Amino acid sequence: MLYHLFEYLNENFDFPGARLFQYISFRAALTVIVSLIISMMFGGKLIAMLRRKQVGESVRDLGLDGQKEKEGTPTMGGLIILAAIIIPTLLFANLKNIYTITMLIATVWLGFVGFLDDYIKVFKKDKRGLAGKFKVVGQIGVGIIVGSLLYFNDNVVIKEKVELGDTQISVYNDKGELENEKNYEWKETKSTKTTIPFVKNNEFDYKWLLGFLGDNAEKWSWIIFIPMVILIVTAVSNGANITDGIDGLATGTSAIIGVTLAIFAYLSGNAIFADYLNILYIPNTGELVIFISAFIGACIGFLWYNAYPARVFMGDTGSLALGGIIATFAIAIRKELLIPIFCGIFLIENLSVMIQVAYFKYTKKKYGEGRRIFLMSPLHHHYQKKGIHEAKIVARFWIVGIILAVLSIVTLKVR
Repeated sequence: MLYHLFEYLNENFDFPGARLFQYISFRAALTVIVSLIISMMFGGKLIAMLRRKQVGESVRDLGLDGQKEKEGTPTMGGLIILAAIIIPTLLFANLKNIYTITMLIATVWLGFVGFLDDYIKVFKKDKRGLAGKFKVVGQIGVGIIVGSLLYFNDNVVIKEKVELGDTQISVYNDKGELENEKNYEWKETKSTKTTIPFVKNNEFDYKWLLGFLGDNAEKWSWIIFIPMVILIVTAVSNGANITDGIDGLATGTSAIIGVTLAIFAYLSGNAIFADYLNILYIPNTGELVIFISAFIGACIGFLWYNAYPARVFMGDTGSLALGGIIATFAIAIRKELLIPIFCGIFLIENLSVMIQVAYFKYTKKKYGEGRRIFLMSPLHHHYQKKGIHEAKIVARFWIVGIILAVLSIVTLKVR
């Protein structure tokens, strides 16, 4: 809203300072500050309100140290995260930008699905929460919407450099002065290309999977693209949900991932950096830096209350939204194939559950008695069972998350 106000003031009245709002870096800094203020200052008031309404966590006895002390801790704290993301985005982002619109839809949609789950658990006293099939329907729904917006909207394009041979184009600045001459131009195209990490000429087009259709492959590539979006959104949102099992783990990990995505979005949305790094240049994705700045500020601000010992839990209201945001953002900037690296913590947590369940069923069928690989899954509970304090587990997982984030950024040059 403020972005559009100052844009109007600059265009019509040359209002002093209004041009600052044209700079992504300036608005991103403001967004982080406002997001932190909302999450830290108003978070405490929301926690107090949740306590008054007795919106407390019901803890299932798993035999873990310190588990019973968490009984009654306010949940549904994801409302703090949602407010700290949505409000600064509405204030400082370009609300006409298709990427901003897509991210807001994904945030509100998955936040609402998570809220329903928490509401049923807390107020209806049903520990099962929202039935699993309805969660999946919600995730599929947002996947269809996100996939359709990113595939069919005419403003979602990439620009590729096209050589002009011996012909040169003169490039002038705003003052009409000749800046340089070049023998190429940027060609704007609709494309389902994405990035493959660690591979030279690392572009993959989803339409390749429909190569048997010949010239119709591009026309029908949505048949591959949209289901892929659904799969990624569902997997990452569930991964974040599973990771949210001990104080600060999902929140801190998400903040680290957010910083990584902010770097990718800024570079992909800047023609100079995209050209230098030889990565896909995706116009208008620079605006996503504003959204992800709110995301980072919201996670860090919430961590103030969620770090050990937690004063509030985010619940599914927060965890489903965080995972969905990360997945949608990665797809928008064509970095979804990097998710197994920068979301490695989520992946390992998810895999630990799948491996544990599969091995238990296999051994029960073979030996008549189920056996376990881990002392308990997800993986963080395995380390708790080994007697490691949860604060130390979280710190070490964060360190691993930082290493994975650096490795993801390194893929920009190492191919």
